[in-house]
Amino acid sequence: MKKTLFDKVWDSHVVRSLKNGPDVLFIDRHMVHEVTSPVAFLGLKKRNIKVLFPERTFATADHNTPTIDQHLPVKDKLSHNQLQALEKNSKDHQIPFWGLGHEKNGIVHVIGPEYGITLPGATIVCGDSHTSTHGAFGSIAFGIGTSEVEMVLSTQCIMQTKPKKMRININGSLSIGVTPKDVALYIISKMTTSGATGHFVEYSGNIFTQMSMEGRMTVCNLSIEMGARGGMIAPDEKTFNYIKGREFAPKGKNWVDAMKFWKTLSTDKGAEFDKEFYFDGSEIEPMITYGTNPGMGMGISGGIPLCNDSNGGGESFRKSLNYMKYSEGDHMIGKKIDYVFLGSCTNGRIEDFRAFSKIVKGRKKSDNVTAWLVPGSHKVEKAIKDEGILEILNDAGFELREPGCSACLAMNDDKIPPGKYAVSTSNRNFEGRQGPGSRTILASPLVAAAAAVTGKISDPRKFL
Repeated sequence: MKKTLFDKVWDSHVVRSLKNGPDVLFIDRHMVHEVTSPVAFLGLKKRNIKVLFPERTFATADHNTPTIDQHLPVKDKLSHNQLQALEKNSKDHQIPFWGLGHEKNGIVHVIGPEYGITLPGATIVCGDSHTSTHGAFGSIAFGIGTSEVEMVLSTQCIMQTKPKKMRININGSLSIGVTPKDVALYIISKMTTSGATGHFVEYSGNIFTQMSMEGRMTVCNLSIEMGARGGMIAPDEKTFNYIKGREFAPKGKNWVDAMKFWKTLSTDKGAEFDKEFYFDGSEIEPMITYGTNPGMGMGISGGIPLCNDSNGGGESFRKSLNYMKYSEGDHMIGKKIDYVFLGSCTNGRIEDFRAFSKIVKGRKKSDNVTAWLVPGSHKVEKAIKDEGILEILNDAGFELREPGCSACLAMNDDKIPPGKYAVSTSNRNFEGRQGPGSRTILASPLVAAAAAVTGKISDPRKFL
């Protein structure tokens, strides 16, 4: 029987299939953070249960953490309590814990790949929807809820109905200034935010094989924004080279054995998908969002589309534009912005800072813009300094903050004020996502950099 990459990984982890019910799926790696884990650990305590495999569980602080003065006590009481709870729970259950100040601390979906925790053919879960990021390595990775976090902590398994399968193929060549973030936003604009609901997506075609591992992570990260359960890309030599030598990656004979398995992880020719789509990479230009969901995106040189009442979305479309204070037919280029955020599990890696610095080098930050540049981990922060990027940023008038989720979500001190516009390299532009009343414009690091130096939406291709 011909199998897809998804089938091969899923089927090899099924412990038991319940008749007319879900599969019991074994989980190889479980990532936990301070927000979705306290209640789960409390459930274990009430039932007097220990974590079954603490060595398969990894804890980091990221969502609630401040991105300045991390050496000082956290001021927000709720955040402080959640961080304290994660530290205590990790210690009680002998789970590796990387809290504020720890050299390995960072955003959960950035540090997993950095330290070789993320591996091809693995099943990975976390109480965070953007766990799909790890699918870039050919793993099945998806977000789970608090009750499921407790289930995995106690049994190392989860009950899941097997999703349907979708393949998205993109071939051709990308134009100058087009990044993996643009590819992902383009796909979502075509698929809509519900176009992949109930499916696990495999990305295929030369556009993805030519991407760096960091670019693939960005694409898989955004899978969830079109309703998918997750996304994945078949591992190749680029994947193996990225993993080799990392702290938690296999070593010696274990590496040799792992490679034998990993090299089987590709979709068999003739394997069937429930849905399949094809796009041309040459049609993609730098993307920008104009509304209040990631599907409301367009090429940066175009105009906001006209409302289409025939598909039933007219009222919500107009409501979204009203929130953003934009109009049908408006061109986004030239729109004034107030904030720029470079970071998050979508675009907080070293490659993103390299791209940003390429545009701001020799230029100056606009006086009208507040910029928050937040590395995804201490490892990224160190690379920014080692590669001379920090000097470029400082010369241009930017400051580097400390690692964390930051302005991706309004769960820490980095909140966009009401009514202000933020060009954000994160993953969601819902109403209030970056702060009550804030207005979010999703874009790539290149588009963010161009906006940061001009104070308005600008085409990055003019700066390259």
